[in-house]
Amino acid sequence: MSIPLPSRLAAVALILAAAFAATPALADITVDVNQAALQPLPIAIPTFSGGSVGAQISDVVSADLDRSGLFRPLDPASFHQTPDVNVTPDFNAWKAIAAQALLVGNAVTDADGRLSVDFRLWDVYAGDQLVGTRLTATPDSWRTIAHEIADAVYEKLTGEPGYFDTRVVFVAETGPRSHRVTRLEIMDQDGANPSYLTDGSTEVFGPRFSMRRQEITYMVLRPTGASIYLKNLDTGREEVLGRFPNMTMTMAPRFSPDDSKVIFAADRNGATNIYVMDLASHQYRRLTYGLSIDTSPSYSPDGSRIVFNSDRDGTPELYVMNADGSNVHRLSFGPGRYTAPVWSPDGKLIAFVNQQGQVFSIGVMDPSGGNERTLVSSYFADDPTWAPNGRVLMFERKLADGASRLWTVDVTGHILKEAPSPVAGSDPAWSPLLH
Repeated sequence: MSIPLPSRLAAVALILAAAFAATPALADITVDVNQAALQPLPIAIPTFSGGSVGAQISDVVSADLDRSGLFRPLDPASFHQTPDVNVTPDFNAWKAIAAQALLVGNAVTDADGRLSVDFRLWDVYAGDQLVGTRLTATPDSWRTIAHEIADAVYEKLTGEPGYFDTRVVFVAETGPRSHRVTRLEIMDQDGANPSYLTDGSTEVFGPRFSMRRQEITYMVLRPTGASIYLKNLDTGREEVLGRFPNMTMTMAPRFSPDDSKVIFAADRNGATNIYVMDLASHQYRRLTYGLSIDTSPSYSPDGSRIVFNSDRDGTPELYVMNADGSNVHRLSFGPGRYTAPVWSPDGKLIAFVNQQGQVFSIGVMDPSGGNERTLVSSYFADDPTWAPNGRVLMFERKLADGASRLWTVDVTGHILKEAPSPVAGSDPAWSPLLH
């Protein structure tokens, strides 16, 4: 339950260096996510009152914002006062330490045993309250409250939705290189609450989240072949999405935006083509035809188009077609091999992997194929997945020692960080927002 309090934007500028063409500035205190920050926004986040749970919540909020690369939480040792969430702050005290924004909060346990957290975001230089809200949940959901607060701050100061109250599913890799065990693992986006979804008895790969539900599809490889599984993370219900006669391998399943279908690639008679399955009837139909390898399909957010990669012109390139398989045309024309395309949730970009020799890059381009640019290059990089706000990508990065880790990069390419994860991992998939 949220109780809105008065809020009003105020005027403070953050000095940013343009990563590409400047966009019109917003009035008020703001972080421009379309530019690369030379100096992240200084924000003061005093320990929330309310004992240990208040302190834990403010710590998680601070860590979320810091990891985004757009904010710089100030050292609490520099704070000259302990603010009260119900009292207007002494803004001069916060100006003295160069804080541009101030977040204060208080956590209490209500008579019914539920946890209530009041928080307020202030523009220090204008003296205006930007956000004032109460969040209520069960005590064991304090991390969820913390991520929602971070999302609220991020959205107010950037104008873009947050992405902190989310989860990531990935292929966890344990054991020696000669005998790697792979299991599906799920965790909060900050690495907390990890748990395994499979037991390691079979080889798993290719997990993909629904764009709207806490549901995943993934592949299981057995000596008898590969199967597509569908798993609901809320109920635990799992099912195999049918059998595919005369197909030696099925791969790369991904949901349609409305969750009514799964699109995938399948090898049949030596050719790999793209198929789509209706989840209600389990009937499938073929979308591409030919002797080439067509794979890694990904829908546009409106479901009208599909991007995929194909070697039909000799080397792997990116192509786009209508959802019924018509009007196929090529998108990529640069050097190297293009693979693993995925449409951003806001429809503005397509992410991909480009390999040139021994160098792998994560890049983005417009859906028309224009404005291609590289975000990060590495010894090995693969499997980009979008945060639900379309501003950050997570991907697998393998270093020279052979260990795969998860990393994130923003769409400017200037904010690159290793993602917190408990074990080596590959093939990540980002969930939609949980709230």
